[in-house]
Order: sequence, then C-alpha cells, then structure tokens
Amino acid sequence: MRFGKKGKLSPRYIGPFEVLERVGPVAYKLALPPNLSSVHSIFHVSMLKRYHMDGDYIIKWDSIVLDKDLQYEEEPIVILDRDVRKLRTKEIKFMKVQWKHRPFEEATWETKRDMRDKYPQLFVESSTTPFFP
Repeated sequence: MRFGKKGKLSPRYIGPFEVLERVGPVAYKLALPPNLSSVHSIFHVSMLKRYHMDGDYIIKWDSIVLDKDLQYEEEPIVILDRDVRKLRTKEIKFMKVQWKHRPFEEATWETKRDMRDKYPQLFVESSTTPFFP
C-alpha cells in the first residue's frame, strides 16, 4: 500500500509528530523522523488530525517498514471467519481477515482464491500455525 494513497484498505494516520511551526493560515511544518526524510515536512490542515491519548487509529511510524517509495506491505494475521456466497451458477468462498497494524474492526472480507494466491503460507498445514485452511 502506498503511503497516503487510497486503496482497498484506506490509509490511516501515522505519527504522532511534533508541530514545529505554522507556515501559513492552513499549513504546518512537522518534525519528521529521518526515515521519512523524502516526505515534504509541510502539511495542509486537512491532512492532520488532533492527537488523542487512545490513538487506536494511528499507525506507529516505527512499527512499519517503509521502502524508498514510501510503500509497505499489509500482512494478514489471522482468518477470523469464513463464508460462502452463492450466485446463480457458482459459489464464491470468502474469508474475513485481520491485517497487521489494523484493529479488529478493520478486518476485511477477501476471496479465498485471492488469499491463496497472495499468501500461500496461510494454507500450509501445520500444528503450530494459527491459520486454518
């Protein structure tokens, strides 16, 4: 997922970061860490969110690994549920997947075929893995 670009899993806020100064009526300069040095440090207020102590919606910037293009890979943690949706002529198997760095409420329904193609390690039979085929 590209940092700041909307996709299937909507981007979340990362931070918190200290506000260094107000640049204009609607822009602020932030103190960003060295690994985000390729990101421009001045942001419009619409891209900022007030800091709250509970902060469940915030991704801790040091808990994810961003590459040079500011991308990171979402990884599934566990399969929460399974369902079969019936169409007129076929059945499609779905799985509810909880993703790394995402709360339980943001689990998504994915097709079993897509999950098997992208994450084949989930379907390897082992007594030590929490995933169920």
